[in-house]
Amino acid sequence: MISYDFPLNERIRTLLRLEDLYAKMAYFSEKASAADHHAALSVMFEIMEVASRADLKSDLLQELERQKRQLAALHNNPGISEDALDAVLGEIENASDSLFGISGKIGQHLRDNEWLMSIKQRACIPGGTCEFDLPSYHYWLHQDATLRRNYLNAWLAPMLPICNALDIILKLLRESGKVHNFTAHLGGFQQMQGGRVAQLLRIALDSTLPCIPEVSANKYVLNIRFVSATYAAKSALYDKDVVFNLTFCAL
Repeated sequence: MISYDFPLNERIRTLLRLEDLYAKMAYFSEKASAADHHAALSVMFEIMEVASRADLKSDLLQELERQKRQLAALHNNPGISEDALDAVLGEIENASDSLFGISGKIGQHLRDNEWLMSIKQRACIPGGTCEFDLPSYHYWLHQDATLRRNYLNAWLAPMLPICNALDIILKLLRESGKVHNFTAHLGGFQQMQGGRVAQLLRIALDSTLPCIPEVSANKYVLNIRFVSATYAAKSALYDKDVVFNLTFCAL
């Protein structure tokens, strides 16, 4: 199966973008080659830009607090494991404390590093980080992989509370929905929403099917069309029935 997440508001869209960037940063920084660490640094600059949105920290803190209150109300529920519940509440509490401890603008420590900002500025230019443009960066890329990784981890560390918080929120969001099985006849599917509001749609289908879902949704109607995976500029509707799973997720 291949799964697709479709955010239905800007807040969840930002969290999904950051989740993807943090995953790429973790992947590239664990590698040893200079090319991988260059990619990791480029991703870190993207994290800095996306995470610097003024209301991100407050949004995450408010959502963590809301989830904490809702989950705490489940204590003494016979259908809920107290140990599992306490573990989740502990994770939320730790994430909130770490997030609250961030002072100033997220990523400000990177902006204050003139060397890093010179790399970021040149990275916007195609081929702009060649050795003759940035000899000091060329030197850094030729240092031992462990040394480079230590630098990358140190630069990323002040932004990790954002990652921990969004991981918890997205995990709770994805687990909030119930999976429904549907068939898109001749590649098209429509369902009336009846006022139901979701924050995230998850679509899963057989990975061998040569089609890709496209979603259009509001509080009244959901439209999904599956287009052929031809990688052409103009998409064409996949003209066969498609069996898929659909999950409406909302916190």
